[in-house]
Amino acid sequence: MKLMIQMPCYNEAATLPVALAELPRSVPGFDTVEWLIVNDGSRDDTVEVARRCGVDHVVSFKRNQGLARGYVAGLRACVELGADVVVNTDADNQYRASDIPALTAPILDGRADIVIGTRPIATIAHFSPVKKALQKLGSSVVRAVSGTDVEDAPSGFRAVSRDAAMRLHVFNDYTYTLETIIQAGRKNMVVLSVPVGVNEDLRPSRLVKSIPSYIKKSILTMVRIFAVYRPFRFFMGIGAAVFGLGFLVGLRFLALYLGGDGEGHVQSLILASILLGIGFQTMLTAFVADLLGANRSLLEDIEYRAWKDREGSGGGRARDGALPKQ
Repeated sequence: MKLMIQMPCYNEAATLPVALAELPRSVPGFDTVEWLIVNDGSRDDTVEVARRCGVDHVVSFKRNQGLARGYVAGLRACVELGADVVVNTDADNQYRASDIPALTAPILDGRADIVIGTRPIATIAHFSPVKKALQKLGSSVVRAVSGTDVEDAPSGFRAVSRDAAMRLHVFNDYTYTLETIIQAGRKNMVVLSVPVGVNEDLRPSRLVKSIPSYIKKSILTMVRIFAVYRPFRFFMGIGAAVFGLGFLVGLRFLALYLGGDGEGHVQSLILASILLGIGFQTMLTAFVADLLGANRSLLEDIEYRAWKDREGSGGGRARDGALPKQ
């Protein structure tokens, strides 16, 4: 059994030695533990520092691609390199590496496909009240959409089985945390949560550049999640609301017209017509979006089967030390 621990990195030369020093080289249940970093277009000495600290594999982007793409690239590389379980953690040493055995145990026992580390958010001093509230809101949205019981959906400290890693895709460029859980729930994977500890803050968060920006991106991410993973409900809900409003406006005009006062309220008739038309078109969009969602699911299944076919033919795992091209 091989465990691979991956870290997405962007200009992490200062914090990487601290984070790597905490990583284990042996974990119960695994014969081999290897480290991999995803160099997301760093402009400092991240790669050189990583190699000096003993990192086994490096996946590099020439330009910064964002956390989500870095995470997926790491998963793909780990699968190619023969990982049976992949643990993702942060290069700023936010999470306690000593909790890695707790993350991997449910997967080794066959009880889970993905395990999410639940942070003690309420007691984290450097999290503002707004960020804590958004973390809670994000987790509740993910639970509603995915059908899972994840307590800390934005947590990046997680373990993923080999099979689950083959089936995950990310469409959001901002973050992977919420979307991958929703995918897992919709694909009937078992997602569990385990409590984990956190370390002192080494640097400001790269995702939270400012509270207004964080609020804006978080809300857009949640809206996009509903649109992508519940397209029929999302568009049908909007369409029905607009159509219903137009219907009410039309009823008002009809009541005024029958009362002999309709001549001065033609604007209401025009508004009702516009709202009814927009609502009807949006409801039609719900059916198209639902068909596109079904097509996306079929394409994901095809890719997963291709991964499995490569494994069956002996081409799914790279030789030791051989890293796939990125």
